[in-house]
Amino acid sequence: MTIAASIFKAYDIRGVVGDTLTADAAYLIGRAIASEARLRNVSSICVGRDGRLSGPELCQSLSDGIRAGGVDVIDVGRVATPMLYFAAYQLQTFSGVMVTGSHNPPDYNGFKMMLDGDTLAGDWIQTLYQRIVNRDFSEGLGGYRSHDIVDAYLSRISGDIKLARPMNIVVDCGNGVPGDFAPGLFASLGCKVQPLFCEVDGNFPNHHPDPAKPENLQDVIAALRDGDAELGLAFDGDGDRLGVVTKDGNIIWPDRQLILFAQDVLSRQPGAKIIYDVKCTRLLAPAVRAAGGVPMINRTGHSFMKAALKANPDAGMAGEMSGHVFFKERWYGFDDGLYAGARLLEILSRVADPSALLNALPNALSTPELNLKTAEGENHSLIARLQQSAVFDGAEEIISIDGLRVEYRDGFGLMRASNTTPVIVLRFEADNAAALQRIQDDFRRVLAQETSAALPF
Repeated sequence: MTIAASIFKAYDIRGVVGDTLTADAAYLIGRAIASEARLRNVSSICVGRDGRLSGPELCQSLSDGIRAGGVDVIDVGRVATPMLYFAAYQLQTFSGVMVTGSHNPPDYNGFKMMLDGDTLAGDWIQTLYQRIVNRDFSEGLGGYRSHDIVDAYLSRISGDIKLARPMNIVVDCGNGVPGDFAPGLFASLGCKVQPLFCEVDGNFPNHHPDPAKPENLQDVIAALRDGDAELGLAFDGDGDRLGVVTKDGNIIWPDRQLILFAQDVLSRQPGAKIIYDVKCTRLLAPAVRAAGGVPMINRTGHSFMKAALKANPDAGMAGEMSGHVFFKERWYGFDDGLYAGARLLEILSRVADPSALLNALPNALSTPELNLKTAEGENHSLIARLQQSAVFDGAEEIISIDGLRVEYRDGFGLMRASNTTPVIVLRFEADNAAALQRIQDDFRRVLAQETSAALPF
């Protein structure tokens, strides 16, 4: 059996089912994970899957591979990704593999992995690949048992979250696996829930389960416009990201949500670090300082965020522009869209007009994420060259922990190599349209020195 090197990404393993990702590949990945687990003295691993059609077969093959490496499997069944992480903490394995395609198209699937409390990413994922190439596997006969984690997870949230008043909300799960749990969870917190597309269907027949894209939030916007609900929540395919829409149809992007979350966390944990990724608004750092916290910028990627939280015991939370939010205050430090939604409702239930509070959050003129397509691998080499050679006009600070984030007196520009697709991700923010145009012109000039590709701005 051979395996495609291309499926071993920076944050996880992901491929096209039946092509680059097969049942045989899942078995080999299980063997490699078990071998790494044995090195860390991990004796059992929790395994779960989302609602994708390929999930049961891949989960079975993965489990067979883990067991053949001498490690026990605890199967938690069809769950959201944060529920798999919760199981790993609850059952004291601190290790888990989630079979999930997240927000990718229906023919994709993959694996998110944690061993002994560490999310596997970067070099660790390449180590798994090398084990498979070299057939460097542990041997054994691991056990198998199933465990239902649902009630413990839902009870843990409902025991932590207290709403000041009942709320009336729209919940859109996009036919992803959160549909099994989100409506009941929010109803248990005292909400009237209007469910949208909460029937789990791996074909995603209504819209794609990715709340980072405005087109996927139009059904929530319409339901809020036409009904009596006061707020809309939307979840991605595996439940680790949250989308938020106000009554008047405004999308509150995750970096603005982070301002509200940070203020709440810092009210109980003054002086805490608030970690955010390079794509987030420059309005976040001053808001964190004003609330008594310490802002800390970090590389994009859920695994890098978890590593930063672990390395900074005084951090209260972390968040990304993509919608991954990680609460360490009152929670476990993993990304959990369902829990983030509950924390948001707890805050908003204290006010009579939640939309007014959300709309009043600091805002700036900004672009969405823009993608410059490149050949495979060229995105990383292009950014590496620019990190060495680029000179920006009027830059006050250049942050190079993840691509190039260039801070100007009146805005910022970002370009970084995506770790999941062969694109350069760009984002711009400024105080006004003239500043935005000037910053984009500066980036256009710098990029033209290294590429003749048509730019997306």
